[in-house]
Amino acid sequence: MIRILKCSLALFVALFCIMYALQNVVNLQAAYGFVALVAGMDGHVAYPNHFGPAIGSPALIWLMLWIIIIGEFSAGLFAAKGALDMWKARGADAASFNAAKKFGILGAGFAVLVWFGLFGSIGGPYFQMWQTEAGLNAVRDASQFAMLNGMVMIFLSLRDD
Repeated sequence: MIRILKCSLALFVALFCIMYALQNVVNLQAAYGFVALVAGMDGHVAYPNHFGPAIGSPALIWLMLWIIIIGEFSAGLFAAKGALDMWKARGADAASFNAAKKFGILGAGFAVLVWFGLFGSIGGPYFQMWQTEAGLNAVRDASQFAMLNGMVMIFLSLRDD
């Protein structure tokens, strides 16, 4: 039962990441506008000064957005492969099942890198996302997404004997 649960959680990580990536793609202009809003650091009242420059270059904003989208797709595809590998190995010996978890763990780890790394460690402190309503909601959600995917990553990492 635990193995089926691990397969299911890896599948949900895959669906989660791929659906967020697809939403960004089908709303590409809106996603660009959001990244531009955050990167421009406009509307910052509480901490109006920044230690680094705002980003207004459309090319850099597009690059930032595509890094996010590629990260989401990568996390989702790795997790999907992990879910499939684990499903195939669910009745195998412990060593085979543990080896099959590699891409599931990698997918959940990539998801943590996207939502904690990009949003939590760069967007929050550098771009001060918390100073605008849209940015605050995004950084809050990203924290939740990072924790959920991190918990799945840890659970998948537990050895099956």
